[in-house]
Amino acid sequence: MSKRTFFAAAIIAASQGLPAAAQEPSADTVVATVNGTDITLGHMIVLRDGLPDQYQTLPADVLFEGIVEQLVQQTVLAQSFEGLDRAIGLRLQNEERSLRAGAAINQAVDARVTDEALEGLYQSRFAEAAPEAEFNASHILVETEEQAQALVTELAEGAEFAALAREHSIGPSGPNGGQLGWFGLGMMVQPFEEAVVALSAGDVSQPVQTQFGWHVIALNETRMKDAPPLDAVRAELLEELRQLAIEEVIGELMGKAEVARPDLSAIDPSVIADTSLVDQ
Repeated sequence: MSKRTFFAAAIIAASQGLPAAAQEPSADTVVATVNGTDITLGHMIVLRDGLPDQYQTLPADVLFEGIVEQLVQQTVLAQSFEGLDRAIGLRLQNEERSLRAGAAINQAVDARVTDEALEGLYQSRFAEAAPEAEFNASHILVETEEQAQALVTELAEGAEFAALAREHSIGPSGPNGGQLGWFGLGMMVQPFEEAVVALSAGDVSQPVQTQFGWHVIALNETRMKDAPPLDAVRAELLEELRQLAIEEVIGELMGKAEVARPDLSAIDPSVIADTSLVDQ
């Protein structure tokens, strides 16, 4: 039975009122005792915290009784199971290991991902960085240098760039008059970028060759890209700080740990799919 199904059944089964608890409840407050085994409010809180969202929104009294009933039923069932299956024992070890590792990571993140660290990363990444240039350009892409040179001549004689782009360009921007919109350095292939940087607003380039063909480029406008406000990049920077904190703490702990790694070359990697080994 899945956890979700088990909890749903417990909600239905919880029909009797519960005895009054102490006026000042704590994690150690006993809510039920099954054959001498206490179930505490702490057990209930941890269970509720891991419930799916659909159960988190239930009325408090229904949720309270349902959780008590689930824990009572689980305890009765657990007590009826004699011995400890090897697979279950290994799963419990993995679960404890995972929970402890997660707690260690959260502790490290809380200690290292601070407002001061966030501000420092923002300052180094954006506030102290030089403004970056952005370009708004259009282009006409054709197959040969001769075609591109003929377009340059037509433009010099007064032809409209957008009209020529719609008529001749084989690139996807052709139907839109060759407009590429705004882009920064590093977003275009190198020969194209170099040609754009060399232009002034309103200029048209000579034919430029890239792996896509031959381009005639018109630089429409340039601007300096301002640093974004902190709130606009807060989530991105916090995630970066979190990942850095995780990498740092793992690196520090691994550097102090004594890890013995036996030769595993004789083990067929596919053996990890053999569940019969843990049933023995």
